[in-house]
Amino acid sequence: MDRLSGDLDHGNEGERFDEAPAIPLKNEADDLLARSEQRLAVPQKLFNLAELDVLYDADHCALWTFMHPSGRPTFTPSILTDFEQWQDLIAGHFGPDQIPLRYLILGSRAPGVFCFGGDLKLFHALILDRNRKGLVAYGRRCVEILNRNYRSLDLPMLTVGLVQGQALGGGFEALLSFDFIVAEKGATFGLPEITFGLFPGMGAHPILSRKLGTAVADRLILGNETFTAEQMFDMGIVHRLAEPGEGIEAMRDFMAKSDRRHAGMVNARKAMRVSAPISMEEYYEIVDLWADAALQLREHDLKLMQRLASAQERLIKAS
Repeated sequence: MDRLSGDLDHGNEGERFDEAPAIPLKNEADDLLARSEQRLAVPQKLFNLAELDVLYDADHCALWTFMHPSGRPTFTPSILTDFEQWQDLIAGHFGPDQIPLRYLILGSRAPGVFCFGGDLKLFHALILDRNRKGLVAYGRRCVEILNRNYRSLDLPMLTVGLVQGQALGGGFEALLSFDFIVAEKGATFGLPEITFGLFPGMGAHPILSRKLGTAVADRLILGNETFTAEQMFDMGIVHRLAEPGEGIEAMRDFMAKSDRRHAGMVNARKAMRVSAPISMEEYYEIVDLWADAALQLREHDLKLMQRLASAQERLIKAS
């Protein structure tokens, strides 16, 4: 799939061209022209983001996005800037009476990793500087991006997280904001922050407690357990499982099977948000608690944080 996917010549093997008209029928030609215009209308800025690869599939009205961070696959300030621009461009150019968008998909190009979550090196530096303002500012950026995604950017589309590796900490939290999660068997999920005396402060508490109840949410947040994609499927967090290496094909199958039910699925998700609303004030209050907890970490905790960041770097270099 290229950046403007859906080539105009879809010749299939075995197709009998001798029976096809030499000139496309009017409705076919109109359809081809409409799809070409849709591709041309996609803002070029969307394809020029530094750490996000974006691909528009006009055939399925789907926007595929793959994270490719310049360093460790974490939510650094630079990739947060890309996500903010990504959301602004989508909200400003897609939707009713604009470029059609039915599915928004997020995956990762990092081998074996969806995302490790928060920028531990940045956290370490801010904590040493006693910079509460910097910690809060980082956390607020994260939850603002998460909340817009949780609301599907207020567009009539379905958001889908595609997981083909480890989704840890803030990476797992980010996935919780998607309408659906497609995960390959072998993918793993976890919230390891309690290991070094912290807790996930960017969405896990409000979303998990509403999805699973406070008891199960506590187990995921405080238990320091790693869960398989199959376990997440049984809990209802993952919605579709794929065989290893077949996540993209499973995503295409998900879209094909969801097309007829699309309006119902979109509005069912809206109804769920009405039934269990989450205010920005709730997100912000949790971020404040997270920043306060971060400033109370001991030297031993900070060393553990550094070791975890180093282990992440070694894993990426070895892959």
